[in-house]
Amino acid sequence: MKKIFYEIPEGFKIGASSSAWQSEGWKGKKENQVSWADAFYKSAPSKWYEGYGPTIATDFYSRYKEDIKLMNSLNLQSYRTSIDWSRFIEDYDNVIVSEDALNYYNDMINELIANNVQPIICLEHWELPDYLIQKYGGWGSRKVVDLYLRYAEKAFQAFSDRVKIWFTFNEPGVVPNLGIAEAIWYPHKVNFKESVQWNYHKVLATALTVKLFKEKGYNKDGGKIGIIQNVAQVYPRSNSEEDIKAAHMAELFADKTYLDPCIKGEFPSLLFETLEKHNCLPNYTDEDLEIIRNNTVDILGVNFYGPNRAKAKATKWNDENPFNPSYYFDSWSMPGATMNHSRGWEIYAKAFYDIAINIKNNYRNIEWMIMENGMGVHDEYKHKDLKGQIQDDYRIDYISDHLRWLFKAIKDENANCTAYHMWNFTDNVSPMNAFRNRYGFVEIDLSNNRSRRVKKSGEWIKKVIDRGGFEYKSFEDELK
Repeated sequence: MKKIFYEIPEGFKIGASSSAWQSEGWKGKKENQVSWADAFYKSAPSKWYEGYGPTIATDFYSRYKEDIKLMNSLNLQSYRTSIDWSRFIEDYDNVIVSEDALNYYNDMINELIANNVQPIICLEHWELPDYLIQKYGGWGSRKVVDLYLRYAEKAFQAFSDRVKIWFTFNEPGVVPNLGIAEAIWYPHKVNFKESVQWNYHKVLATALTVKLFKEKGYNKDGGKIGIIQNVAQVYPRSNSEEDIKAAHMAELFADKTYLDPCIKGEFPSLLFETLEKHNCLPNYTDEDLEIIRNNTVDILGVNFYGPNRAKAKATKWNDENPFNPSYYFDSWSMPGATMNHSRGWEIYAKAFYDIAINIKNNYRNIEWMIMENGMGVHDEYKHKDLKGQIQDDYRIDYISDHLRWLFKAIKDENANCTAYHMWNFTDNVSPMNAFRNRYGFVEIDLSNNRSRRVKKSGEWIKKVIDRGGFEYKSFEDELK
């Protein structure tokens, strides 16, 4: 097999991502400072793999200096994490900042900069205070939009002198869809119309935050603000009219609900027509739509783990069931697909190239960054060598394959992607899966006080950044 050298594009950064709730733990929080994720764990800790949850997580709150030095040792150039809204604010109605949290986030950001790691901050990665869910109904309430905007301004005031890339939300549709529409996650509801209102208010909150960010001058000295969307990249089963229409409807509900209003300034007309048909339109005003139209994002974050494949509906929808988007399509698994069997997810690296073309052609070639991409593996300890280091060659192959497709899009198609962030820097807690599937460049050893040990992939990424690229099989080999 011929191997060729894939060069990192000029100015392109390689880093890692995490979130506050999946890394910090509860240390330093007051009793009332409970996030959505904390409440989810408290509601049913037995549903989380081996009982692990966000209580300690990776203990980043106490060990951030150690972890950031590790980032520096691996040459990582940027780190995206979040501010835990429920930690940062101690009085949610009056939006009073916790001095302890302010000091922690200041120190953490300063430590990143001192170690030549650019801080990238997301304002909400599923850390909505549970108090606001209990009192106001969460993102179903316009009141919560107003409180979020006030929280965002406090964060900008505190950190925008050093943080130049901000995101309003990470994967904003996941909690509304899984927690409000499908009852899989907390707060375990089945109400699609309410989930639509949650999604709509997050779009509006993004536009209002963009407006604030620019009017108050937080965009000076290169400051940018955007949103992070988990882009599924939907593929139809075939080129039949029925399958193509099904894929289009899947994309409408999965991606275009956020990408269109946040980047183009308008919701797709088909989306509102479809929601109205099923009596699921959100409450909105013409003034809201004008704000959304005039305050689009500067930058897009893209999370991608695997493609979404759709086919025409095989059986007629039972109208006695509550409406959800699968009214219009069925999911489809492609025979012979390469799979990550730990997660049951398809691995399809070419999707990076297809995402790049979609953003270029349909979303004004906006600047974008891969903010999450990674491979969660169960029982990863089985891959340790005699010295105890995890030999995760599968992760190296996974990242290499995705990056070469991304670099091809940048080189051949002028894709405007400027960074890649692997999920995660260390192994981390995920909803219900907890530490079952491991993602990090660095192992978290739960049997040894959460000690850290760099995996083979961590040593590999250091060399990639040092060398300015990596060797991998050529595209030509796949055509033979």
